[in-house]
Amino acid sequence: MAFKRQIDRLPIPPADAKVHNVTCHYCIVGCGYKAYTWPRNKQGGTAPDQNALGIDLSQQQGAMGEWASPSMYNIVKQNGQDVHLMVLPDQECVVNGGLASIRGSRMAENRPSEVTGTQQQRLTDPLVWRYGTWQPTTWDDALDLVARVTARIIAEGSEDDLVVSMFDHGGSAGGYENTWGTGKLYFGSMKVKNCRIHNRPAYNSEVHASRDMGVDELNYAYEDYQLTDTIFLIGGNPTETQTNLFFNHWVPGMQNGARVVIVDPRRSLTVQHCEQVAGPENVLHLAINEGTDLALANAIFTHIADQGWVDRDFIEKSTFRGDVAVGEDEAHPAPLGSFEMAVEKCRISVDEAAEICGVPAADIVKAAEWIAKPHEDGTRRKCVTAYEKGVIWGNDNYRTIGALVNIALATGNIGREGGGVCRLGGHQEGYFRPSDAHVGRPPTYVDRLLINGGGKVHHIWACDHYKTTLNASEFKRIHKKRADMVKDAIDAAAGKTREELVDAIVDAVNRGGLFVVDVDIIHSQIGQNAHVILPAAESNEMNLASMNGERRLRLSERYMDPPGQAKPDCLIAAGIAQHMERVLREMGKNEYADQFKGFDWESEEDAFMDGYHSANPEVTYERLRAMGNNGVQEPVVGFEDGKLVGTPRLYADGVFTRHGREDGKALFCGGAWRGWQAAGKEEEKKSHRFWVNNGRANIFWQNWFLDQENEFVMDRYPYPFVEMNPEDMAELGLVAGDLIELYNGNGATQGMVYPTPTAKRGHVFMVFASPMGAQGNIVNPGVNELVLPDYKHVWADIRKIADAPKEVKGISFKSKEVVL
Repeated sequence: MAFKRQIDRLPIPPADAKVHNVTCHYCIVGCGYKAYTWPRNKQGGTAPDQNALGIDLSQQQGAMGEWASPSMYNIVKQNGQDVHLMVLPDQECVVNGGLASIRGSRMAENRPSEVTGTQQQRLTDPLVWRYGTWQPTTWDDALDLVARVTARIIAEGSEDDLVVSMFDHGGSAGGYENTWGTGKLYFGSMKVKNCRIHNRPAYNSEVHASRDMGVDELNYAYEDYQLTDTIFLIGGNPTETQTNLFFNHWVPGMQNGARVVIVDPRRSLTVQHCEQVAGPENVLHLAINEGTDLALANAIFTHIADQGWVDRDFIEKSTFRGDVAVGEDEAHPAPLGSFEMAVEKCRISVDEAAEICGVPAADIVKAAEWIAKPHEDGTRRKCVTAYEKGVIWGNDNYRTIGALVNIALATGNIGREGGGVCRLGGHQEGYFRPSDAHVGRPPTYVDRLLINGGGKVHHIWACDHYKTTLNASEFKRIHKKRADMVKDAIDAAAGKTREELVDAIVDAVNRGGLFVVDVDIIHSQIGQNAHVILPAAESNEMNLASMNGERRLRLSERYMDPPGQAKPDCLIAAGIAQHMERVLREMGKNEYADQFKGFDWESEEDAFMDGYHSANPEVTYERLRAMGNNGVQEPVVGFEDGKLVGTPRLYADGVFTRHGREDGKALFCGGAWRGWQAAGKEEEKKSHRFWVNNGRANIFWQNWFLDQENEFVMDRYPYPFVEMNPEDMAELGLVAGDLIELYNGNGATQGMVYPTPTAKRGHVFMVFASPMGAQGNIVNPGVNELVLPDYKHVWADIRKIADAPKEVKGISFKSKEVVL
C-alpha cells in the first residue's frame, strides 16, 4: 500500500561520478552520507572498477551492504543540467557507521525534481499579495516592499514594532551561515527584542538551568554510551527520534553491559528495544505520573547524597564551595550554589516521591543504585544522563533540568569518559549570532504580544506557529484577522503607486493590522497570512555547516541547484539589509542606514567567513571539506598536520565556564518540588478525562514540512495517529482508524485512533505538529517563568468524528513493539 514508486531498477553511479559529503539535515544525530551525481546519459557497470562504490554489483549485497533503495535516488538539477542523484549512508562515518534512518534514507526522493515530479510544492519565486492572491515577482520588487514597510514602521515608531520569528538551529533551515545572516540583521543592524524561536513563543534557551550552572547542554561524545555503566534517560525516546544514535551507540553500550533507567509515563519503543537488547532485568522503566519528573530526580539526588555515593574530590575541586552564589529571582527560578545548599533545598524522601510519582519506592532506590552506587571494588560508576522534550517542554523546566545536572555533578559524571548530562536534541545545532542580551530575561512572550495587538510587522523565518506553538487556536484566529486587514488594504490600493501602497499598509497596521513576511521552502500554513513570501534554499542546495548532538561540526556540501529563484536564508537576510540601507538613505536617515552596511555577500561561504570564521579563525570551508563526514568536535582548538583539532568532551579539566563566572566552578541548583508550575494545568487535569501526551514519530520529521508530499509517509499515516488503550476505545465506541476530535476549553484538534494495548487507561499519545491536526490547538497558554512552554501537559475529552475513512482501510494497526 505504502510503496508506489514503480521503480524496478536503479542506474549505477559510474566510477567517475562526483562525490559529495552530506550530513543528514533532519535530526540532531547528523548521520554521514555520500551523495553521488553524474550525467543523465551515463551509467556505470557492475564490476568494482566500473562503479563509484568500488564493489561487485553482480552479486547480491548483504543487509548492511552499500545498496541503494528507490528512496535514495532521484534526478535533480546541477548547474542547470539534469543529473542522477544517489544518496547513500557513509560506511566510514563514526556517527552512523553506515546506517540509514527512515528519514535520512529519503533525502534524495525528498528533493525537488522536474523529471520525477517530487516536491513540486517547493517555493520557486518571491510572491507578493496582489489582486487578491499571491503573484510571482522579482527579488528586488519583493524586498523593496519589505524594506519600505519595515523602515517606515520603525521610523514612525520603534524597532519594538517589528516582531521576528526565526530558527536557531542547524540542519535544513539553519546552520552557521543562516543563523549569522538573520542574527546580524536583527541583533546587529537592529536590536529587535520582540522575537521568538521556531518552536517556542519567546527568544530563550530551553536549558537555562544547565547553562546557569556552568554546564553546556551538549558536553559528551556519542562513544560515551559505549563506555558507560548506566544510561539514564528521562523525557526522551531516541529509538524514534535519534534512530542511529540508538542503534549505533546505545545498542553497543548495552551489549557491553550497560544498564538502562528510563523515566517515561508511557511505554515507548525505546523501553521495548532496550529490553530486547539488554534483557528486561537490566532495564528499569519508571512509568511516573505525568509532570512529576522533578520530584523523582530530587529523590534520586537526595538518596545518592545520603548514601555518600558522591564524588567528593570532584565536588571540592570543581564546584562552588559556599552557600548561595545566585539567588532565586525573576531571571533564576531557583537558587544556585553549593552541593550542601542543593541537598537541603531539594530534599525529598524516597517514600514521599513514590507517592507523588506513582512508582514503587524500591524502584527509585534501584535507579539511584544503578546511577551512582560504586562498584564492589570501590570504583565510581559511570553514568550518561540523556534528557529531551519530555522535561524540556514539561512541568517546571528550569528546576527539573537543574535537578538532572545536580545528579551528574554530585557523581562526577561530567567531563569523564562514559559520563555526561546532555539533552538529546531535535534539530542539529548551528547557532552563531551577535549578543541577544538586549532581548532580556525573561523575554517577551511574543504570542501574547501579537494576540494582544502588539507589533505591526512580522518577519517569519522557517517557522510555522500554526503547527508548533501553544494556545494555537487563539493565535491562529488573531494572527489571521490582523493579516487580513492588511490584505484588504492592499486589495483596495490595487493600481496605485508604491508610495500609496505603503501608505495603505501603514494605515492598516496602525488600525491593528499586521504586515507579514514569510521566508520558507514551502507555502506553510502561517504563510497563508503573508503579504510577501520569499523562497529559501535548504541544505545541499547550498553549502551548510552545523554540528550534531556531540558537537561534531561538518560541512554538508551543495550538490544541486535550489528550485527556481530560491536563495539561502543568509543571502535573503543580506538582501533585506541592503534594501533597508537604501530606503533609509532615501528617507534621510543616514546614521541608521549605516547600521545595515556589511552585507555585501555573494555566497553562503561569505556569510560563514563574516560570522563563524571571525570567531573561529582555524575553521574554513576548505578545511571542513578535508575533514569529511567525521568532521571535528567543537570547540576547535587548533590546526595540526593538515587537520582541525577538536574537543571530544567538555570539562575534562574540571573547569566550568558556560555561566560566565571567572572562578570556573559549577553550581548546583536548589529547586524544590512545587507541583504544577505553569498556570491552569491542575484545573485542566481535574476537568477532562484524557491526558494528551505528544511527541515525534520515526517516519516523519517535525511538522511534516516535506513529508506532506511524500507518498511513502502519507500512505502510512494519512492522519496524525493518536495511540489509545483499547478499553478506552471500546467505551467510546471507537475502532482502529476512526477519526476523533480532542477538545477542551483551549480549542480542538483531530487525529486517527491507533489501538495501543500498552497505553495506560486515560492516557493518549498524539503525534506533535501534524498539518492535519495540530496538538497545539488544545494547549493552554501556561509557560514557566522564563517563557518556556509546557506542551506536554494537556488534558482533553475525546469524541468520534467519523468512521475510519477510505484512506486508512489498507494500513496496518499492528503493535509497534516489533521484535528486533
